[in-house]
Amino acid sequence: MTKKGYVALLLVGLGIALVVTLFSPLASSKPDGLERVAEDNAFIDKGGKDPPYKVIADYAFPWVDNEDAATILGGVVGVVVVAAFVLALGLGLRALSRRAAIAGRDLAGPAPPAPAEGKAGPGER
Repeated sequence: MTKKGYVALLLVGLGIALVVTLFSPLASSKPDGLERVAEDNAFIDKGGKDPPYKVIADYAFPWVDNEDAATILGGVVGVVVVAAFVLALGLGLRALSRRAAIAGRDLAGPAPPAPAEGKAGPGER
């Protein structure tokens, strides 16, 4: 795949993820599986105190008055942050891969020339 192909694939995937976030207010208000089990077995409050920080608490920004807009904004920020992280990780791994390939070539040195046809190589008779 060409570089343009990868960029197009990345942009299409990012676009789809952003469109899906528009539907996030339509998600179920019921608890997810783990939270439901914790409620059913009465250990949801045994987890201790809240974490010292919350990046986006309950997947919504508290300073946005409209709850649906806050949820959509939280989803958009999440998609952008994850996409930026994955892109940076991919570029970093590609750079390390290229650096390792170059270093490997330098350590091995050039390949020895192949003997000409019909002539013996060094140490052969």
